[in-house]
Amino acid sequence: MIRLAVIGTNWITDQFIEGALKTGAFKLTAVYSRSFDKAKEFAAKYDSPVLFTDLVQLGECDEVDAVYIASPNALHGPQSIQMMEAGKHVICEKPLASNYPLAQQMYKVAEQQNVILFEAFMTPHLPNFAVIKQQLSQIGAIRKAMISYCQYSSRYPKYLNGQRPNTFLAEFSNGSIMDIGYYCLGSAVELFGEPDSVQAQAHLLDTGVDGNGSVILGYKGFDVVLMHSKTSDSYLPSEIQGEEAALQVEMISICNRVTKISRSGCREDLSVDQQTNRMFYEAQKFAAQIQRNSIDEQCKQRSLLVSKLLTEIRRQTGVVFPSDKQ
Repeated sequence: MIRLAVIGTNWITDQFIEGALKTGAFKLTAVYSRSFDKAKEFAAKYDSPVLFTDLVQLGECDEVDAVYIASPNALHGPQSIQMMEAGKHVICEKPLASNYPLAQQMYKVAEQQNVILFEAFMTPHLPNFAVIKQQLSQIGAIRKAMISYCQYSSRYPKYLNGQRPNTFLAEFSNGSIMDIGYYCLGSAVELFGEPDSVQAQAHLLDTGVDGNGSVILGYKGFDVVLMHSKTSDSYLPSEIQGEEAALQVEMISICNRVTKISRSGCREDLSVDQQTNRMFYEAQKFAAQIQRNSIDEQCKQRSLLVSKLLTEIRRQTGVVFPSDKQ
């Protein structure tokens, strides 16, 4: 049994704990928050985990084997490194790091400490995403793809009212491409690999981060258009167009439904059953790496490539984080 600690006490932490426990490979043993009261309130839902408000003490705890990190983006890298240097395996929420050099440093620390570092990006591990990958060779030569995730943020009205919610602050390494845009970029990289070219544009908020944007990834014979937004909604599916058929994906982040549409217009639902809690699959993947004491090289290379592309996209769109200067 892998003894798990969590850093962060928001809704996504609850979701991950539920998925991790369902795998049967984990036991929750510790909760960290800067606020003892928040840690206590969060932990009350679970079976008597130890509470921490000090990361050094968490790292020194012998009752913890692995740590799930769901703190603000700007803290992902520093906290992951701190936990790995304390000998803990780490699963860190996407994006893995604020920038590419930091992501590289994180994997170097993982290698030096002989621990697992794994990015909590659920999409590639979903059964319906596996269907998409299997079908790529069945739709003819790929000629175009459009991957979209546009969702009006529940915190955007606060921004419009003059407040500064964390999700729109550069000091937390936030913004659209680093949040929901990640699902578009990460999915494209998992499906098609490293692009030959990247062209990005974005509309920046006065906090310095992007509220929405688009990216064109160029590949031999086709391009992939990414659309992301935290300031508007879209109801369109993502689509991969081949010469013989197209694949449509409902909600790229969780791949609710996969439909194949032939040139004649015939529609075929290719969807398979998935766990209600989609984070089950990434927890399962993390556990397997710990059990065999070996980082999944494909996942590592995807995480590094996505981090590299995110850094380039931000360079092109003028989004600069304080973390970039550290």
